[in-house]
Amino acid sequence: MNYAALFRSALVALLRNKMRSVLTVLGITIGIAAVICVVAIGKAGQARVEQQLNNLGDNFVWVEAGGRAVNGVRTGTHDTKTLVYADAVAIKSQVSLIKSVSPNVDDPVQVIYGNQNWHTSYRGVSPEYFEIKRWFVDQGAVFSQDDVDRAADVCVLGRTVRDQLFGVEDPVGKVIRVNSLPCKVVATVQPKGLSLSGQDQDDTLIIPYTTAQKKIKGITWLDDILCSAVSQDAVKMAGQEATAVLRDRHHLRPEEEDDFNIRNPEDIIQAQLDASKTLTILLIAIASVSLLVGGIGIMNVMLVSVTERTREIGVRVAVGATEEAIQLQFLGESVMLSLVGGAAGVLFGIFGSYLVGQTLHWPMEMSVESIVVAAVFSVAVGVFFGYYPARKASLLDPIEALRYE
Repeated sequence: MNYAALFRSALVALLRNKMRSVLTVLGITIGIAAVICVVAIGKAGQARVEQQLNNLGDNFVWVEAGGRAVNGVRTGTHDTKTLVYADAVAIKSQVSLIKSVSPNVDDPVQVIYGNQNWHTSYRGVSPEYFEIKRWFVDQGAVFSQDDVDRAADVCVLGRTVRDQLFGVEDPVGKVIRVNSLPCKVVATVQPKGLSLSGQDQDDTLIIPYTTAQKKIKGITWLDDILCSAVSQDAVKMAGQEATAVLRDRHHLRPEEEDDFNIRNPEDIIQAQLDASKTLTILLIAIASVSLLVGGIGIMNVMLVSVTERTREIGVRVAVGATEEAIQLQFLGESVMLSLVGGAAGVLFGIFGSYLVGQTLHWPMEMSVESIVVAAVFSVAVGVFFGYYPARKASLLDPIEALRYE
């Protein structure tokens, strides 16, 4: 069988009725384009959520100072004073699933440089914080453990604070006032952007936690202990082991509530990621309906074509054409419709994905797999929905076909 001649014959047959062929192809085109666009948008949405999950930290385990029960009324977080540096040391040494720990003290603060000022929040931490929270240095070098030990007056600026105080000026080496405390800027960090809650993660000032405790806030306890688990799967178990260590250190009886909280912000983002994947699957299923409709359109058109060309089929059979040859002829026309529709659908899908990405300012990532699957699916639609009309054509009685008016 000469397949090139077969497809050439199919193309000529379809061009006889250009408008009908175009309208038939349109259903497949819309279906393929819709599937490609939906997959691209879904992947872009998932990438944004995964980026937020990555920005949370390196397998982040967050121990937060809790509230107290006063006359049966539970007070807010950070109301207890029982979370101390020794707790952080104990978690690091006793919980094998925790690989890194940083104390944390934070509060709102006014920062001033020259005639510029900005209201932001500081974080008093240890050098491990930058690894735990995946903050990468933009300029300079972050403070050292020696700076923490001597409560040095040094700070690291987030991008928003840097822009508000310095604009295009290089801030490294400059001295700013944090409330009334002069602090030398030793580094700036790369921007992270907004969190899923809409909070500006770059609107921050990072200092040694000892400096925050002794020179700004005037306390001896911690607001939080920020930890990094050895793996993503170990986060929950690490939190449970840290809870056991802290309850023992704080001498809490079994009936007493924790005076701290183990927060799992990853759970919220993971739930959003799962919801995004589910929505993408749902949208793909809906988009696939148009492929089904397009396939039914192909079947209808091919049935009409068989009816219109009954005498042609009778002549071909009379001069020796086999059932297989007749079947392949009409199956080829059906597949040709699907191929043209699939090719046009891929082009429109790529263009539509790019257009949506530009409109929403999302970094669209084209899925090669979705394009290949869509193309294969378009051929499958042609074969599946074209088989019955082709089979019907091949089984026509040649005498009855020649008599057909």
